[in-house]
Amino acid sequence: MDHFLYRNGHLHAEDVAIAEIAEAVGTPFYVYSTATLERHYRLFKDALEGIDNTVCYAMKANSNQAVLTLLAGLGAGMDVVSGGEYARAIAAGCPPEKIVFSGVGKTRAEMEMALRGGVRQFNVESEPEMRALSQVASDLGVTAPITIRVNPDVDARTHEKIATGKSENKFGIPIARAVEVYAEAARLPGLEVVGIDVHIGSQLVELEPFEQAYRKVADLTRTLRAEGHDIRRLDLGGGLGIPYARSNSAPPLPTEYGALIKACVGDLDVEVEIEPGRLIAGNAGLLVTQVIYVKEGEGRDFLILDAAMNDLIRPAMYGAYHDIDPVVETSPGTDQRPYDIVGPVCESGDTFARARDMPPLAAGDLVAFRSAGAYGAVMASEYNTRPLIPEILVKDDQFAVIRARPTFDEMINRDILPKWL
Repeated sequence: MDHFLYRNGHLHAEDVAIAEIAEAVGTPFYVYSTATLERHYRLFKDALEGIDNTVCYAMKANSNQAVLTLLAGLGAGMDVVSGGEYARAIAAGCPPEKIVFSGVGKTRAEMEMALRGGVRQFNVESEPEMRALSQVASDLGVTAPITIRVNPDVDARTHEKIATGKSENKFGIPIARAVEVYAEAARLPGLEVVGIDVHIGSQLVELEPFEQAYRKVADLTRTLRAEGHDIRRLDLGGGLGIPYARSNSAPPLPTEYGALIKACVGDLDVEVEIEPGRLIAGNAGLLVTQVIYVKEGEGRDFLILDAAMNDLIRPAMYGAYHDIDPVVETSPGTDQRPYDIVGPVCESGDTFARARDMPPLAAGDLVAFRSAGAYGAVMASEYNTRPLIPEILVKDDQFAVIRARPTFDEMINRDILPKWL
């Protein structure tokens, strides 16, 4: 569910007309719904009611400070994967004891940053990282709480570029080697083993892969406890998918996901951590863009938009699908025709959809990409010297710019000419 609905024939974000925002800030822009963000976070908290739990928002999905501050205010922890994300989480008011530091390539500088500032745990991904963290923590005279990410070799049945739990993926240690790696962790100075971490991928639309992974983690918990390790937290990752296409069947609900977690690990007397990102932010955002031209081609017609692949790279990178709707509601029975929907960037890959049925549109019309709140603005670039587009947050009948569009001068003046030019 989201809070982007037609009222009197015009698309609204909560109680604000999309056209009103476009008039104020220009296009393209991202717009996020406070009510949707709040609702989706609470769905996960409610789903885990009855067991000790921490919901850490995977902020790589959308790391705007307003979004982070909103979620931190609701009690969310943060899952960070870089020093920059750690700094953002702290700046947004997230308590350090609610920050989980994930990622396969943590640097020593990032480790020191989190150890000095405070952190809930490091999700360690390899033995070299574990030894480096031991040295950094020992040099600082502190103890680093750790889980070790195990790779359960489970096929998440998602896109190959966002699958993380197969043996050929770069993430975690093979679960078959977990006992010996945990034994080394227990011997290393400066480390405290607190639990196990697993994450098998993103945009999962069925529960069976989660169940396979979580039952393996439950068995490993019992084995490691028998070896003398104090396993008191299970970080079960995130990855629950969202419905990008209204024509597809809906992915499992957080309530079903929570019930599965309880069935798999509820008898282990552990604190459960989960790290949803896409499901919290994805359907909470739209990308709004304007038609520049309607172009008749050889055997196909094109809608050329003022948004491009640098603004929303998911279709070019993953072949990702987004529903695309006119901001002015189409009358029932209106004939539609297929268009290739493209942006102005000088790349053939700057294509959002091919042969997509759309109602008649003209230059100046606004369209909205649904489910664009996750992995949209955070993956954007200034390719072709196109400014990063504004981000807008709506609450009820109010809206605010939470990231402004830079001017060309601001972009150009970031470059520094060497003295010999």
